[in-house]
Amino acid sequence: MQQTSVSEQLPVAQVPVEVTAEAAVWALARLRRDGNPSGALRLGVKGGGCEGYTYVVELASGAPGQREKSYEQHGLTVWLDERCLRFVEGATVVLHKSLMFTGLRFSNPKQATTCGCGETFSVKPE
Repeated sequence: MQQTSVSEQLPVAQVPVEVTAEAAVWALARLRRDGNPSGALRLGVKGGGCEGYTYVVELASGAPGQREKSYEQHGLTVWLDERCLRFVEGATVVLHKSLMFTGLRFSNPKQATTCGCGETFSVKPE
């Protein structure tokens, strides 16, 4: 994938990680509340934890990183680290609400297992 300097509205079939409308509305409200209405949702994966990988889901400002794909979904700018595509391509970011946590989470068909706390994951073999 090529990095784009401007967010683009991609057809759903071309979006590497989908963000649900409910998740986008929640993220946009948080960005406005935090005084960052032009911010973005940064997505990625980093190594570490019990199962080997941890999702990155952050509300960010500034500009996308050199290796981040920038696209738009439901009015929300999304920055996705291209290095993590093999772990998350085809996943969906959803709004998760529970007594203990309200926020964005990955729903990932490539995820094999998670640890007890749900913060780290492993991927299915290709």
